[in-house]
Amino acid sequence: MKILVTGAAGFIGYHVSKMLLQEGHQVVGLDNINSYYDVDLKYARLHELGIKKEDSHSFSSINASTKYGFEFRFVRMNLEDREALPKLFISEKFDVVCNLAAQAGVRYSIENPETYVDSNITGFLNILECCRNHKVSKLVYASSSSVYGLSKKIPFSVTDCVDQPISLYAATKKSNELMAHTYSHLFQIPTIGLRFFTVYGPWGRPDMAMFLFTDAIIHNKPLKIFNHGIMERDFTYIDDIVKGVVKIIEKPVTDKIDPQNLYKIYNIGNNKSVKLLDFIEEIERNLKKEGRKEMLPMQLGDVPKTWANVDDLIKDYDYRPNTSIKEGVGKFIEWYKSYFKIGL
Repeated sequence: MKILVTGAAGFIGYHVSKMLLQEGHQVVGLDNINSYYDVDLKYARLHELGIKKEDSHSFSSINASTKYGFEFRFVRMNLEDREALPKLFISEKFDVVCNLAAQAGVRYSIENPETYVDSNITGFLNILECCRNHKVSKLVYASSSSVYGLSKKIPFSVTDCVDQPISLYAATKKSNELMAHTYSHLFQIPTIGLRFFTVYGPWGRPDMAMFLFTDAIIHNKPLKIFNHGIMERDFTYIDDIVKGVVKIIEKPVTDKIDPQNLYKIYNIGNNKSVKLLDFIEEIERNLKKEGRKEMLPMQLGDVPKTWANVDDLIKDYDYRPNTSIKEGVGKFIEWYKSYFKIGL
């Protein structure tokens, strides 16, 4: 298949692109390489996919990989570009679209709301319109566990009410699900939304807990621990996430008659919740160094606990997350020390 992966320079997008290539698919990666976090990390991910830094500077220019050849090509583009994106769809004739591009970050959305509307709403509408007009067989897209807001029902289920988001980021992700439902209903486009829970692992985002805690411990900075440490997260290792995403991309849509079956939402997580302090303890054990903890109150837009019910994903796609926190944290620390050339 020929697959468009948006957000290909991002954490999950990079790993999804890599596995799709290993499975023999042809991939076009798209990313705008914005400066929300260190762009050098984004360029380094693209380098791993065979895209030279100088070849990824210009917008709308498609460049082939030095590692995968024509099987992986990259284009720098904004999703909200209503002229460039349709041209890409016309020229490439994608079979499937995997939309992982978005402006990420719950806390950042409080200070920069316009960015989220541009990328996550206008950009997603542009993706939907392109899928509608260019005969894409299926759209798989990233939603988020943040849509559950302050829900007290644990574990979170896709049947739960998610009408009260507590951050603009969460509101944009909920809007994506509603927009996808509309397009599935009106235009019979198969859409599958994935509510990602806390993903961690090699090549992860610097604004996420795994990266922040590791960096703080190594550099003797205080670990900012919110809600005084009374936090739990459904930490999910990247390989488990990517195996699930690729299975969803590869499985053909079998029901194109009933519009109700064309729209799907799944939780994708580790199917268990881990105490934040236990997670930090595992990082400390791998680094052989104790962090200096600074206990703080809960931040705006944050939630005390997440836990995914992934029964539907297990039933429909045989999804089996099996990486333990011990194994996953160890692999991240090994990558971190290698990437930053730290000898501990």
